[in-house]
Amino acid sequence: MQAEIITIGDEILIGQIVDTNSAFIAKELNKIGVSVYQITSVQDDHDHIWNALEEAGKRSSVVIITGGLGPTKDDITKKTLCEFMGDHLVMDAMVMEHIEELFKKYISTPISDLNREQALVPSKATVLHNAYGSAPGLWMKNGNTAYVSLPGVPFEMKNLILKSVLPKIIEDYDRPYIVHRTIMTYGLGESAIAEKIEEWENNLPPFIKLAYLPNLGKVRLRLTAKGTDKELLINGIDTATKQLYPLIGDIIYGVEEDESIENQIAKMLTRKKMTLATAESFTGGKIAEQLTAIPGASNYFKGSVVTYATETKMKLLGVPKGLIEKHSVVSEEVAKAMALNAKNLLNTDFAIATTGNAGPTKGDSDMEVGTIYIGISTPEHTFAQQFVMGKHRERIVQKSVHKALELLLKEILNF
Repeated sequence: MQAEIITIGDEILIGQIVDTNSAFIAKELNKIGVSVYQITSVQDDHDHIWNALEEAGKRSSVVIITGGLGPTKDDITKKTLCEFMGDHLVMDAMVMEHIEELFKKYISTPISDLNREQALVPSKATVLHNAYGSAPGLWMKNGNTAYVSLPGVPFEMKNLILKSVLPKIIEDYDRPYIVHRTIMTYGLGESAIAEKIEEWENNLPPFIKLAYLPNLGKVRLRLTAKGTDKELLINGIDTATKQLYPLIGDIIYGVEEDESIENQIAKMLTRKKMTLATAESFTGGKIAEQLTAIPGASNYFKGSVVTYATETKMKLLGVPKGLIEKHSVVSEEVAKAMALNAKNLLNTDFAIATTGNAGPTKGDSDMEVGTIYIGISTPEHTFAQQFVMGKHRERIVQKSVHKALELLLKEILNF
């Protein structure tokens, strides 16, 4: 079964916002066996929307549209969709009641005629209740294709997808099974991995496809099996995974769909009842940011010290001035001191420290741009390693964040 996603709004096309809606919808559709054929972004323009609806309907069983359902004049999706369907708008009493209730409870300004117009829906549409907003979702059929129009506000759209759209697709359509297994690797590049597993990849069953998903220091290997026999697919994925371990088991750090290394660290530290701190220089708090994005991080993550300037490393972390003068602020010795002192300062079991030259200039060190040190302090020892991460500033920082988490995960596995 095939679907398409159409996102509507000039703000997407001028780069004012990032289209996260499509990624969420595609991921959820894939979970229930629906393949997304194409994602299209269009302007708030009648002809542009019409053409996108027409083209998508030729290819797919379900077309999901987000955006353009607001109360202002530039929101024309509903009227265009109604015209495309040869339908007309009617007032929906339940939607009107919901809008009035929202204004009564949560909105201080008086309800306007524009707001009331959001209760106008195509007469042939199945209305999908939007618990969190005033614009309802709409499910309409045109021939063999279902058109589903949803608000563009992410939390409103997500609730409608999960509570209304997916259940209706499951009820109305027969779908194949799609089984994914994403194998997380760190520390080896895409081409190097491909060489190591070439024979294994060539011998995969025809119903299993492999995709390489590289991203700054880590590579996700996604196995996808698609067909009508769910047991065959799962067994095939299991067998392929077992055959892969002897080839690259030393760089595999997870075999769970979309399990990030931060999540693995979180689970391990929580299970072991151990704690973590970070002391960051050129990474500017990005390691802490990734760790604290996980719900419940306060159970194991005790805090971070961002010591960007050399004097801050001395004043806050207590890195000796003589150590810096002797070895440079970008050095193994300073990285070790930062990690150990952060662990002691915040009274944790583990600590990560970063110091390096991310560029474009050398700063307080003579080390070449791209040279970085990552320090790790554990309950038993403290060490630091040097890496050369290239010349591009953003790439240096992101690769260093991934490498720091990789080194930490290896150490946690020993306890």
